[in-house]
Amino acid sequence: MKTNLSVVYEQAKIAFIVFHNCGGIKMKSNYSNIRKIDPLKGTHLPDGTPNNSDRIEIGPSLLAIREWETAGLIFPNLERMREYRWKRLTQNIVERDWGGLLMFDPLNIRYATDSTNMQLWNTHNPFRAVLICADGYMVIWDYKNSPFLSKFNPLVREQRSGADLFYFDRGDKVDIAADSFSKEVAELISTHGDGNMRLGLDKGMLHGIRALETQGFAIMEGEECTEKSRSIKGPDEILAMRCANFACETAVKKMENSLSIGMSENEIWAELHRANISRGGEWIETRLLTTGPRTNPWFQECGPRQLQNNEILAFDTDLIGCYGICIDISRTWWIGDDKPRHDMVYAMRHAHEHIMTNIEMLKPGVPLSDLTFKGHQLDQKYVTGQYGCRFHGVGLCDEWPLITYSKEYVEGAFDYELQPGMVLCAEALVSPEGGDFSIKLEDQVLITENGHENLTTYPFCPHLMGEAY
Repeated sequence: MKTNLSVVYEQAKIAFIVFHNCGGIKMKSNYSNIRKIDPLKGTHLPDGTPNNSDRIEIGPSLLAIREWETAGLIFPNLERMREYRWKRLTQNIVERDWGGLLMFDPLNIRYATDSTNMQLWNTHNPFRAVLICADGYMVIWDYKNSPFLSKFNPLVREQRSGADLFYFDRGDKVDIAADSFSKEVAELISTHGDGNMRLGLDKGMLHGIRALETQGFAIMEGEECTEKSRSIKGPDEILAMRCANFACETAVKKMENSLSIGMSENEIWAELHRANISRGGEWIETRLLTTGPRTNPWFQECGPRQLQNNEILAFDTDLIGCYGICIDISRTWWIGDDKPRHDMVYAMRHAHEHIMTNIEMLKPGVPLSDLTFKGHQLDQKYVTGQYGCRFHGVGLCDEWPLITYSKEYVEGAFDYELQPGMVLCAEALVSPEGGDFSIKLEDQVLITENGHENLTTYPFCPHLMGEAY
């Protein structure tokens, strides 16, 4: 009986609090005020998006916004950022003498429209497509019941559906859907592409490609166009990346502070994911966090193993954060009350020297081949286990270009130079062959007009650097 009375009492108390906080019969009016993200900011947030928690476009949470303001960060203007991306794509279409560019890759679609729709599901069920014509006219084919998801962007001139050309959805009659879709594309190119049948395409399904060719299109390499477009970040993209980086490093610190002996790798990784999502981040592309002997060989993903005293923990964020910006940094920590072994300290310092020395090469005009063949070279004993690249571009995800080590270099694959506005990740994996640990480090670096700026500020483990004792 006591229990029942206490339950009734608690329910009554909660009801009173809710009624009181909602202003009694004025509940509806007050609710319209509290559903705003921040009543003090007026109709729009600092990035230009509506100050309303019910907005369509994905954006940072109030938590992230307040942290950025406290840190004195400058917010991007998303309207300008979207226009910059649209202009870069259109310019590159015109320069290649194409009638248009047809995109199925969800990250290219995000770049073109700044809209998302079940992003991860879309990667293996490509139901979205975007066409940008030579005159800049942009059309999106979205999930049939969700054309509203891009309505906030006036640069998207039409919302349609019917680009889902995968077997799960269309069965044995994919060709019928592909034929219908290809005719729509042909009509749009006739009107907005001056009838130019050279069509850029990034990732098309087989039936779709065949149908487009039947319409008379010459299919061109669209990924080259999108990767080059995305490689040079505009001023507002850089501001967005700074904000996303701050949120990511804050999330990493939350993960570090949560550590305790006996936690599983999965539990540790969940802290990073939670902190990212709570700030308006979107997903994490991998699960690259391991502990102790599971760090070698590298590229195992987190599992049930429990963190032990006096061992290494290494991770690679691969984090898609606020504004859909990828923040790709890596750190390796010593967890324990004893000193790390001498070989671990040496490996850590070697990895640190590797990325810091190589970062110093970064400036406009540097041939990408120089980044492969010059700079810091790993000790021979670490070459077998070295990372798959020395640098890679980064934006909405890992992007062009890929800077390999010398043994993976292919002549003519990357005959380009660094330009201002590029952002590269500098990589180091020092992994003794047959060893019981690896050191993984990675920083994210902006190419400026005169040199570079390391956007990553997260400290390196003082214990492994040999500085804490």
